[in-house]
Amino acid sequence: MDPEQAIKILLVDDRKEDILSLEVILANSNYMFEKATSGREALRILLKEQDFALILIDVQMPLLDGFETAQLIRESEKLKRIPIIFLTANNDRPNNIFKGYQAGAVDFMIKPVIPEIIKAKVSVFAELHKKTNELQIQKQDLLILNKKLEQRSEELSRSNNDLEKFAYVASHDMQEPLRTIISYVELIQKRYGSSVDTDIEKYMEYVTNAGYRMRELITGLLEYSRADKEEKPFMQVNCDEILKDVLANLHSSIEESKAVIQCDTLPQITASYMQMVQLFQNLISNAIKFKIDIPHIKISCKKTDEGFLFSIEDNGIGVEPEYKEKIFEIFKRLHPIGEYIGVGIGLAICKKIVERHKGRIWLESVLNGGSVFYFTISDKL
Repeated sequence: MDPEQAIKILLVDDRKEDILSLEVILANSNYMFEKATSGREALRILLKEQDFALILIDVQMPLLDGFETAQLIRESEKLKRIPIIFLTANNDRPNNIFKGYQAGAVDFMIKPVIPEIIKAKVSVFAELHKKTNELQIQKQDLLILNKKLEQRSEELSRSNNDLEKFAYVASHDMQEPLRTIISYVELIQKRYGSSVDTDIEKYMEYVTNAGYRMRELITGLLEYSRADKEEKPFMQVNCDEILKDVLANLHSSIEESKAVIQCDTLPQITASYMQMVQLFQNLISNAIKFKIDIPHIKISCKKTDEGFLFSIEDNGIGVEPEYKEKIFEIFKRLHPIGEYIGVGIGLAICKKIVERHKGRIWLESVLNGGSVFYFTISDKL
């Protein structure tokens, strides 16, 4: 018998022959017995060991009887949860049985005990003890795992913060030298444009275009690093007013593409006004940009259990199913550079803004059959 796997039972009786009788009845490879011939000896054992599944204790013992011993056991915080079964040679009167239950008994048995009954009762408490220990072990393992997850989460959070700080500082510090490069190339083009050969003129155009694209990339990085760091508190904002500002900002694109935009009445929400402008503007400008024909865009909103559910539907080029999650990753482009303007940061910024507002964003789309961007904004901000 493995002592670590054994179920420990404390047998307390002033008659050694009765203890021996219990051992014989309960003989089981999974039980390990501790024996005491008095209440005092039982308490000494319990001071050293508390991992007992059950205590079987005789009521009538000299000096310290079973009731008194049980009461002392119940006064200990470490011992009070150990089940106690009283054994008595007398067919006790109801008031004595009541006294036993008051002392902390879970059961009463009359001597001589019926082997099948006591074995059945002991097995129940042994199994209960086993399951309780298993739950305690699982609880400890879970606590350890949670601690590791918290530590990992803190490490990832620090790493993300460091990366975002780096992105902010790097992109901010890169703006000035980049501005200088673009300015000097444009100055050379103006001063020597007519006197240089075609190849040099083409190379300078490449440099200028690359510089503009790098500037757009840097600006996007700055916006991305700030997306979940805005310090202004959320406030009540009118989404109809937000949309009005967005459409004014996109006026030239709307006119040029002849886009048709239909919008339901939108609600008032608690949010960052500027970030909501940025969110709607990114999604609507994408709907205009990735068009097949004249863009038709529908904007709507309804109240759900998650808060406010917004949708922006278009009739554009759509997205293949395997890219519906990936398009929200930073720098993720589905088309070659030059085919569509942009650097692949807009939707990543949208995702950050929505998550800052305790919401989520997703896409339903059919290739060449249009797209619907859905996002939720919590109503508990």
